[in-house]
Amino acid sequence: MPKEPLVAPGLAAPNGHFSQATVAEPGRMVFISGMTSRRADGTVAGVGDITEQTHQVCRNLAAAVEAAGGTLDDIARVDVYVRDIRDFAAIHEVRRQYFTGEPPASTMVEVSRFVHDDYLIEINAIAVLGGGA
Repeated sequence: MPKEPLVAPGLAAPNGHFSQATVAEPGRMVFISGMTSRRADGTVAGVGDITEQTHQVCRNLAAAVEAAGGTLDDIARVDVYVRDIRDFAAIHEVRRQYFTGEPPASTMVEVSRFVHDDYLIEINAIAVLGGGA
């Protein structure tokens, strides 16, 4: 795997399932657009349910990175956009089920709206596949 967490002395431990920083070795970079809780048929999973929406978003991230030849373990960074920051703990509980190796570096911010009123979460990602010396 071409990534590893970087633990910087003097920083507090992360309060969720993410790394303070991620070091990625040279490799093929995959930039994954913001994934929402849309299923393959276009319907929205988990309307009103942040846990189910987060599961669908993670499944969508997995499908995208797998199409590039990687796995969720290759994702080095995610940006998470949520309608309600109070869902932080529930979102990270789900993330732990999908990002079972070293977690990616991460930012989470609350936003006022998404392009569809039923969306509660959107995550984009950067993966680094293969490479190394």
